[in-house]
Amino acid sequence: MPRDPAVSKPGPNELNSNAADRLQAELQQLRKSRKRLVVAADADRRVIERALHDGVMQFLVALAVNLRRLGGLVDRDPSAAKLLIDEMALQVTAALDQARELGQSIYPPMLEARGLASALRSATASAGVRASVTAPAEAGYAAEVAAAVYWCCMEALSSAPAGTEATVTVAEADGGLTFEVTVVDPYSDERLQRVRDRAEAFGGRLTSAEDNATRVAGWLPRSG
Repeated sequence: MPRDPAVSKPGPNELNSNAADRLQAELQQLRKSRKRLVVAADADRRVIERALHDGVMQFLVALAVNLRRLGGLVDRDPSAAKLLIDEMALQVTAALDQARELGQSIYPPMLEARGLASALRSATASAGVRASVTAPAEAGYAAEVAAAVYWCCMEALSSAPAGTEATVTVAEADGGLTFEVTVVDPYSDERLQRVRDRAEAFGGRLTSAEDNATRVAGWLPRSG
């Protein structure tokens, strides 16, 4: 049967052009994703800087002032000096608590020391979120993948106000780690995009995420 002249296979030039268009589109998406990650990282650094300035540094300034006061009270008014020392002890405790929270926001020490499940439970408890956390034991996947899953989950949980309930599930599947976070309040487009960018930076993907959804799920490869 003769070939229908209206139906023809694309020629090499057309195939090359289609492939080039796809590559160009992927490159543009990659550039946009990298830009979003850089902007998000800069925003996170500004949050940390403000927290240092408005929190820890203010406690240290108050301590410096009280130390000068203390020098004049030790001999003249020992009782007042003792009260001031007690006040300074509270300021030191508050500064340490804030420094610990800042350290947790940069990289949680419990993630390396006790594993993903413990780190997630600790972080959700600190945020005041009542979360049910299920995660596998640390085995067979890279530490940076566990960290990426942790931050994806925390990014998703950051939309949950204190006192609400959430569910976090991490499991090994399809040669990697899957994660699923369910919260009461819906996710914003920006929040979902940040989770997506973080997952894709490690070769992963979001497998379920819709605008105004309360559930987001994703997958990251075992090796990162």
